[in-house]
Amino acid sequence: MATTSVSLLDRVCQDVDGAAWQRLNELYAPLIRNWLGRQNVTGADADDVAQDVLVVVLRKLPSFEHNGRTGAFRNWLRTITVNCLRDFWKTQRLRPAAAGDTSFEDAIALLADENSDLTQRWNDEHDRLIAQRLLEQIRPSFEDVTWRAFERVAIDEAAASDVAEELGISVASVYAAKSRVLARLRQDGAGLID
Repeated sequence: MATTSVSLLDRVCQDVDGAAWQRLNELYAPLIRNWLGRQNVTGADADDVAQDVLVVVLRKLPSFEHNGRTGAFRNWLRTITVNCLRDFWKTQRLRPAAAGDTSFEDAIALLADENSDLTQRWNDEHDRLIAQRLLEQIRPSFEDVTWRAFERVAIDEAAASDVAEELGISVASVYAAKSRVLARLRQDGAGLID
């Protein structure tokens, strides 16, 4: 996939062959299914609700305007997920008990509340999972030594001098590798992770 300064969200809106949409779907479907599972929606039901969420995202994404605030897309997605989950339970005419000590309605209200601990967990998990999935997607774009230098310094938190010695490259090359991978991650994650 060619790299451009256009964010993935913009590419989804402009994409005629569906590659950008497929990429967004691969990033977000696992996160959505995971959160649905926490609300006791599993199996085919979780697949259906996740698909509903992603259909709403696809339909409404052209009108989504990032307001510049941290987590704007993440919050927008959370709101869509909450609404689709509510719709699912209405069509099922069920009011299941949510995991933990709270009722289903309380859990949904907590997820809808920007300041709740549940929303903070959504935010943290979102950023962690999406960053991880983006890294998996961009990995093939880099030479092995570049990727290994990035992993050792940025993820393993090894000293650049130790990594340079391990890989037989200069310390400057280690920092350059880290910088290239992080730049690509920032580019591909623009508007998705903050």
